[in-house]
Amino acid sequence: MNNLDDLKSLWHTAKTDSLPTAKEMMQLIRKFRNQKLRSKWLVIISSLVLGGLITGVMFYVHFKLFTTYVGSGLMAFSSLVLAMDKMMSIKRFYQLDDHSNIDFLAFIEQTRKNQVYYYTQTMVTVVFLCSVGLLLYVYELTYQHPLWCIGAYSFIAVYYAILWFVIRPRAFRRDAEKLDATRRRIESILNQLK
Repeated sequence: MNNLDDLKSLWHTAKTDSLPTAKEMMQLIRKFRNQKLRSKWLVIISSLVLGGLITGVMFYVHFKLFTTYVGSGLMAFSSLVLAMDKMMSIKRFYQLDDHSNIDFLAFIEQTRKNQVYYYTQTMVTVVFLCSVGLLLYVYELTYQHPLWCIGAYSFIAVYYAILWFVIRPRAFRRDAEKLDATRRRIESILNQLK
């Protein structure tokens, strides 16, 4: 019996100040879910609007060269690919409602895997289609003026280099750090509850 009292006193002396309450955990999960849903819906709506505008311009403006139509089509298709990718991933976030910490940790791990896939596969495809489309689209505007052509293609090359080698890695690192911070917090809670 004395051993049970010792265990009880040890249990009561454990520091739990750093542990969030159940309400705080639910708020953390809801905040995570709502931020991801908001950003996904924003990307879906933006890419569909942009794809619709590009398609509308393609049908209402008469272009001289076929390359402009191909470029418009590739840019519209890239925005459709991006919207479809986000639509397919949004279902998981709507299903995330009331789960245990272990389920939420598994959800975060799957989100991390999806994030890596997005940055290594989907983003490569979307940026490639969009950049080829933009290069073809701009050709009609600049092909008769060599200086304009060189200037426009140089600007596009610099823009995509900055996008690909500066902004993309920073965005990936920032998103991965946020996800890791959430994962570490859940893991620390689980480790303290074991």
